[in-house]
Amino acid sequence: MNRNYYMGMGNVGSMNEANFCPDCPTQTIYDPPITLYENYYHPQLVNVVQNIETVKQHHCCPVYQHLYTHTEKNVMVSSAKRGKQVKASSKKRSKK
Repeated sequence: MNRNYYMGMGNVGSMNEANFCPDCPTQTIYDPPITLYENYYHPQLVNVVQNIETVKQHHCCPVYQHLYTHTEKNVMVSSAKRGKQVKASSKKRSKK
């Protein structure tokens, strides 16, 4: 039944389906425009000036330098009086 139904729809006014050409007017519809972008890049010279400031910092840091003084003296020592001089010299030191 379905087959006969579709076949019947194809026939219009007893014309054969192969000879039938309906007069349907052409329609034109317009979609919104599509924008396409093509990007082209070209070199552009850009001068960049960078200022550099040098700050010279001076610092004091201790460097130890050892200085020595030297004195020299001559002392006469006799072997006979040696014991007495030692006692006498120690007494002199205690008085000061």
